[in-house]
Amino acid sequence: MSTATSNTNKFTTLSEPLYDYLLEHSVREPEILSRLREETSQLEMAIMQISPEQGQFLSLLVKLLNVQRAIEVGTFTGYSSLSVAMSLPENGRLIACDINKEWTDIAQRYWREAGVENKIQLQLGSAVATLQALLDSGQENQFDYAFIDADKTNYKNYYELCLKLVKPGGIILIDNVLWGGAVIDSSDNSDETQAIRELNKFIHHDPRVDISMLSVADGLSVIRPR
Repeated sequence: MSTATSNTNKFTTLSEPLYDYLLEHSVREPEILSRLREETSQLEMAIMQISPEQGQFLSLLVKLLNVQRAIEVGTFTGYSSLSVAMSLPENGRLIACDINKEWTDIAQRYWREAGVENKIQLQLGSAVATLQALLDSGQENQFDYAFIDADKTNYKNYYELCLKLVKPGGIILIDNVLWGGAVIDSSDNSDETQAIRELNKFIHHDPRVDISMLSVADGLSVIRPR
């Protein structure tokens, strides 16, 4: 029997009222994160903002795994990085990679206000180059956590580099793996959609990791290097 037709499948479609219920009964969003989310919602590219329940999930994982050193590929206005940095220990460090100064200027303003700016090292420029430089400086297997949420056509490159940087037993998270449902739309063969499809298939069969793809927000793959 195929997985798709098995009567053991179970999922709940989130209507807007049900999603509101989820937020009301789960999310404990700090006021500073709420303000950042509201400011970001006014931007033309606001769709790139992660959801509050997703930010809280990242924060919980950081605490559960006692993360000390973290990487973020794709910072935007800083919601995910702020969620993570607020949950890192005082000596914890997050390397945040992005290419856009305008967006990350907003992020830095909120990092300063939250008192976590000292935990975050912003790297503006090619994330591939930044991650490779970390490897070249001898930091293989030196990180506990990585979150990938950037240009989709480079996802495979980011995955491979983070797999070398994150230690066995750490965690790699990849956002947008359901891509608004486009991954199953045969009429959508854009470069970004194909890149996500190919990476999802590749990771599913990658013996180097343990995986779970979750339907959080736009789809989130949780990956544990072995």
